Amino acid sequence: MCTTCGCSPETTPPVEASAPVADVLRVEDRILARNDAQAALVRRRLSARGVLGLNLMSSPGAGKTTLLVRTVRELGGELPLQVVEGDQATDHDAQRLQAVGCPVVQLNTGKGCHLDAAMVAGALDRLPLPDRSVLVVENVGNLVCPALFDLGEEARVVIAAVTDGDDKPIKYPHMFRAATVIVLNKIDLLPHVDFDVERFSGFARRVNPKVELLPLSATRGDGVEAWYRWLRERVVRDAA
Repeated sequence: MCTTCGCSPETTPPVEASAPVADVLRVEDRILARNDAQAALVRRRLSARGVLGLNLMSSPGAGKTTLLVRTVRELGGELPLQVVEGDQATDHDAQRLQAVGCPVVQLNTGKGCHLDAAMVAGALDRLPLPDRSVLVVENVGNLVCPALFDLGEEARVVIAAVTDGDDKPIKYPHMFRAATVIVLNKIDLLPHVDFDVERFSGFARRVNPKVELLPLSATRGDGVEAWYRWLRERVVRDAA
C-alpha cells in the first residue's frame, strides 16, 4: 500500500497498518525521494528535446480529455502534442485522443489513484517526442494524491468545473496551491448551476496568490484562445 495516499500501485512497497508513525513517515519520505529522483531524469530528458511537460490534474469528469481533444484538433498542427493517459481502468480516453490523431500511451493504475514518475518515464519510450512539442500527462482523476507526486513536468494545470462547486480550492488546498494555472471549465453551464466565479477566484488566490485563472468551455469553445495563448507562451519560454 502506498503510505502517502492509501492506494496500492505496484511500484510502492507494502507497509503494515500497525507500524509506528515515525516508521511510516520514513517510508513515505523514501517513496517520495525515489519518485523525485526519477522525476528529475524525466525533466532532463524532456528539456534536452525542448519538450514542454504538463501535468494535467482534476477531479473525475471535470473535462481533462475533452479539453485535450479540442486542443489537439485545433492546435495540433502548430504545436505537436502527445499524451500519457492515466486511468484506473479502460482506454476510453486514449481512444478519443487517438481518433483526432494524437500519439498517446495508456497507463492503467488498477487500484492506484495517481501516476508516478517511473510510470511516465516508461511511457516516454513509446512516444515520438519531437523537438518543441508538448507532452501532457493526463493524471488519474483525483484532487488529492496526484498533487504529491512530481512527474517531471515543467508546469501543473489544474482543471476545475463549475459543476464541482466553487469551494474546491479551499477544500483541496494542496492541489490548487501546486497549480501553475487553473482552468475553470464548463462556463457554458453557469446559468444552470449555483456557482460564484468571484468566490471561486477568491478561494483560489487565497491558497495560491499568483495563480493564473482561465475560464473556458471545452465543449463550446468559449475562452479556449486564452488557453492556447498560455500554451504557446510556455513553449516559447521553456525553449528559450
